[in-house]
Amino acid sequence: MSVPDTPPAPAHAAPQQPSPPPIVPVDFYTREEINRRRTFLLVLSFLAFFLVLGLGLDTVWAGFLNPGGEPLPFVTLVAVAVACAMSLSGYFGGGRLVMASLHARPLDQQNPEHRELFNLVTEMALASGLPQPEIYVIPDSAPNALATGRDPQHAMLAVTEGLLNLLDREEMQGVVAHEMSHIGNRDTLTMTLVALLFGGAVMLADWARRALYFGSDRRRGNAVVYILVVLLIAVTPLLSRLLAMAVSRQREYLADTTAAQFTRNPLGLASALEKIGAATSPLRAATQGTAHLFISNPLRRRVDDRHGALADLLSTHPPLAQRIAILRAMAHAS
Repeated sequence: MSVPDTPPAPAHAAPQQPSPPPIVPVDFYTREEINRRRTFLLVLSFLAFFLVLGLGLDTVWAGFLNPGGEPLPFVTLVAVAVACAMSLSGYFGGGRLVMASLHARPLDQQNPEHRELFNLVTEMALASGLPQPEIYVIPDSAPNALATGRDPQHAMLAVTEGLLNLLDREEMQGVVAHEMSHIGNRDTLTMTLVALLFGGAVMLADWARRALYFGSDRRRGNAVVYILVVLLIAVTPLLSRLLAMAVSRQREYLADTTAAQFTRNPLGLASALEKIGAATSPLRAATQGTAHLFISNPLRRRVDDRHGALADLLSTHPPLAQRIAILRAMAHAS
């Protein structure tokens, strides 16, 4: 008896759908401890950067440790003091600084949409076992949302007016659950500090560039140190931006998965992300320093929708299409 031939494989196989991540219990305590360590290392990294740049300027501009130079590293002391002040202000007041920069306003309980948002946040706070955060609305038509604050007891959650107008209740529930997971994981502290220290590093580099330019006639350091300082100043904006991007990409996948566990409805968040992704207008008050805080990049850059190593390096968020596919796979697997 002849064995039937095996049917040939199709020439163009359908692209393989991403498999859903395993559902594991939400362990906020473990994630909090991990994020505490990462935040500590982040602050140390920025302090080290301010220290190195300050010493470089003292050596090049003021001749520190050179014969006839300044006896004290004045620029270094100022730079480290500024870095410490920014870290402390970011820890204790970073959330309010972010909300102020985005022109966010407290809820208006006379507005029916605002009351419904309040009820959804209350519902998700109960589902996650977290304290209810302060709630704000950003007066902008671009649909987006973010959370900030140093810990769950001092957390703030904000959505744009465009998001309130665009999403239905299930979709909004998914977005709120996503932001509550960031709060529970203490992602908000790390991401808020990155936003403030990113701006501080760029400002310090700009000040250093101007100091070198206008003080070139009094330069007393050696040429090698001068070149190294110039290179450090030149790459500071890029390095700070890459750091801001790196801390947010993988957190979005984790927050999506946790939100699906809170709501038991992955399709609600998937649908919300589809609508957010279809919007084309950027959020006017957002900047490169705050873009990583949002559920989707508010600056609307094409690189965020691409795959590959370069896109991963230059984007603040993983591709929306990938996040949506994972959420849909979770719904089909359940």
